[in-house]
Amino acid sequence: MIRVVLADDEALIRVGVRTILSADPGIAVVGEAATGAALVDLAAAERPDVALVDIQMPGGDGLSAIAGLRRASPGTAVAVLTTFGRDEYVVRALGEGANGFLLKAGDPRELIAGVHTVAAGGACLSPRLARRLAERFRSEPERPEPAADAARRLAALSPRERDVLALLGEGLSNAAIARRLHLAEDTVKTHVSSVLARLDVGNRVQAAIVAYQSGLVRG
Repeated sequence: MIRVVLADDEALIRVGVRTILSADPGIAVVGEAATGAALVDLAAAERPDVALVDIQMPGGDGLSAIAGLRRASPGTAVAVLTTFGRDEYVVRALGEGANGFLLKAGDPRELIAGVHTVAAGGACLSPRLARRLAERFRSEPERPEPAADAARRLAALSPRERDVLALLGEGLSNAAIARRLHLAEDTVKTHVSSVLARLDVGNRVQAAIVAYQSGLVRG
């Protein structure tokens, strides 16, 4: 059973997320918080497997709450709930090491799959959000020629590793990639580790962004 806590200052959002997750018998929502401070206290008490966190909340923003949550419950994976209008916060949360980024208005199946992915130690990024972030990075002057840099990184991959990266960019789990490529899941895990190392990125989220920046995956 995956134990989840929710943190969002909007009660309707919490009700909606809880309802979606309750449809999965393998997920249990064990607590809710409306502020960052309450989230940290809740995580310390419940030690959940996953925390779904809104970035903008009263009583300390979500970024501060993530840092506090990491100290209070180091074993808890963090998935950020966000909207397209707040992607600048997603960039900052990426730097803080969040395990996943999910759209509040996304497909309910995507939310459930994201919880399973981060609970299993993976990282997830909504494909639509990955495209948005890649476009943002392309337009930032402090990031010169990001497409060229991504293409350079891509050149270090084998053809099979490119196949795996493309599917990472689509937001697929290791199991789904294994089915798509007709490979054993352990083989996919090995390929994913190699892709992360060759791209010099810290997790699947950052790898997915490289896939979009390079043009390997297109919206």
